[in-house]
Amino acid sequence: MAVTQSRDNRTLVAGADLSAKQFTFVKLDAAAKAVSCVDGDAAFGVLEVPAGTGKAVTVTVSGKVMVKCGNTVTIAGEVGIDAAGEAVDAATGDIVVGTAYEAGVDGQIIAIEIDLAGNIKA
Repeated sequence: MAVTQSRDNRTLVAGADLSAKQFTFVKLDAAAKAVSCVDGDAAFGVLEVPAGTGKAVTVTVSGKVMVKCGNTVTIAGEVGIDAAGEAVDAATGDIVVGTAYEAGVDGQIIAIEIDLAGNIKA
């Protein structure tokens, strides 16, 4: 069963409209505001409480958290980010952002353990 626990959150200002981006990966822009990640980005965390541009958002930066799958995610596998900021199986050259607690498919919400050390999958 997918649940969250032992999370470390930050409140940031949305640098873009993130109202429809719950459970996706975000990064900081040049003004230290939260914006969506794309493939190849180093994530700051996962958007838990979304909002529109200029509004406060809650971002989880460590712990067990829910993420939206953009494609297949393998249980116990390394998680990467796709072009929409969603979780996918990490491929060669991807930045690994966590480990999956469960398997998932496109559009499914699953639990992962965030690991934002910026490790590159060989």
